[in-house]
Amino acid sequence: MKRKVLVVEDEVSIREFITLNLAKAGYSVSEAGNGTDAINIFDRETDSFDVVLLDIMMPSVSGIDVCRHIREKSQNIGVIFLSAKAQEHDKVYGLYCGADDYITKPFSLTELLARIDAVYRRVKLSKEIINTHSDEITCGNFLLSTKKRAVFCGKQRIDLSQIEFQILEYFFSNTEKTITREELLLQVWGESYYGDDKVVDVNIRRLRLKIEKDPSCPEHLITVWGKGYKWVAE
Repeated sequence: MKRKVLVVEDEVSIREFITLNLAKAGYSVSEAGNGTDAINIFDRETDSFDVVLLDIMMPSVSGIDVCRHIREKSQNIGVIFLSAKAQEHDKVYGLYCGADDYITKPFSLTELLARIDAVYRRVKLSKEIINTHSDEITCGNFLLSTKKRAVFCGKQRIDLSQIEFQILEYFFSNTEKTITREELLLQVWGESYYGDDKVVDVNIRRLRLKIEKDPSCPEHLITVWGKGYKWVAE
């Protein structure tokens, strides 16, 4: 079955360039020229897409709005923002809104394909884990289910994105160990990833919002200043 990407870009020349080259690289590609069409296409074919490439600045319905809609429907699909906004706070905000990666314009074709490939591999790996394993990891009051791809705190289910799940699974397998940002990038994003390493900090922040009673004063996913992060079970 072909890898499938939804390309959402309001500039026709850019959209056609991306679509043509993704098809050459072996992807099955659907196109949308605005946010409204993107949502309609996605809702009709939710389960068929592996990755969505999203321009942020579009009239009416922005890429941010489309991303939020996608994340309400699915945490398993890879989302990559494509934007002319290159400031660090723009990247951080895009990642915080649910994207797996953020590519700035102008971009090289090599970089674009490499980063789409990297997100696709993570999505594929996540689906394989869901379909082939029923393992559970218990860590204090938390239980991580690879079958359901969710974390439970007591009886409360905490839904996670595929990136958040992989990060937490790695922490649960290495409790009390200080894990550097570089180690997380290698284990979760892979050695081929060469985007902004701020993606780690943004996903740690999102995880804390979901699992900590007080995200501003975390009890479990703590920062080891100057070194990295550590999971404390109790």
